Amino acid sequence: MLIRYCPDEVVAVVDPEKAGQTAEQVLGWGGEIPCVASFLEAAPHQPTHLVIGSAPQGGVLDNAHRNEIENAVKAGCHIISGMHVFLNDDEHLFQLASEHSVTLTDLRCPPNPPHFPKGSWKERKYPVLLVVGSDCDTGKMTTAWELTQALRKRNHRVEFIGTGQTGILLSGKGVPIDAVVGDFMAGEIEYCLDQLPSETELAVVEGQGALNNSLYSGVTFGLLHGCMPDFLVFTHEPGRELDVSDHPFPELNDLMILHIDAMKPFKKSEFLGMNFLTLKLYDELALKTCNSAR
Repeated sequence: MLIRYCPDEVVAVVDPEKAGQTAEQVLGWGGEIPCVASFLEAAPHQPTHLVIGSAPQGGVLDNAHRNEIENAVKAGCHIISGMHVFLNDDEHLFQLASEHSVTLTDLRCPPNPPHFPKGSWKERKYPVLLVVGSDCDTGKMTTAWELTQALRKRNHRVEFIGTGQTGILLSGKGVPIDAVVGDFMAGEIEYCLDQLPSETELAVVEGQGALNNSLYSGVTFGLLHGCMPDFLVFTHEPGRELDVSDHPFPELNDLMILHIDAMKPFKKSEFLGMNFLTLKLYDELALKTCNSAR
């Protein structure tokens, strides 16, 4: 997403499997940003920051990642990580960063002290739009970001609240909701909304997980009842038959109603539209799929 939305700030991509190619050749966008095999090959491009864009198995920092981070730190690069394991808790890396006067930023580090919900939604002066979906990886962050940018281009005062590492990195604000203790999930997203400027016309919140996904529904409910949205946008990938927990999807209409019903004890919430992830469909079928949902 950094390559898509911030291409002018990316000087190289460290990916041994794609080394020798450009971002455009690999992704279809990104222009001539080079893919290299290691940080040492990226160093001539004079990077100031290294963003860790992958998550090692089990959240453990493996030797390959560690070596790249150490080389970047020694070259004077600040490190930005979205992993569940915190770089600042690694004594060796913390000491190395201190010696080279660089920072280690852990995007998934939850707020401390945590914020407990206060029910401030009852006095909120601006509407909130939450992007939800049928599963993980259905385009919730992209949808929320695109909506925000489109409305800003129309001179509306719209604020984006990131709830995952990429959304936080792009916007500079938000909370890593999947790293927050369950009792404080609602409070943390509420707190983020409470800090927005008084002239805000609309807050767009990046969704996570799915109510029908047994692995991550707790996070989804925490966001839903934390931000108390006035509006919802639904995302789905046509053709996906099972969710990431290998469970079949309910009817999409039933799933959308489930969100509305979950809000009924508190306030009325309504869907404004749907966004389909159609990367795996050719253009004609993608358009036909979108039209069929109207």
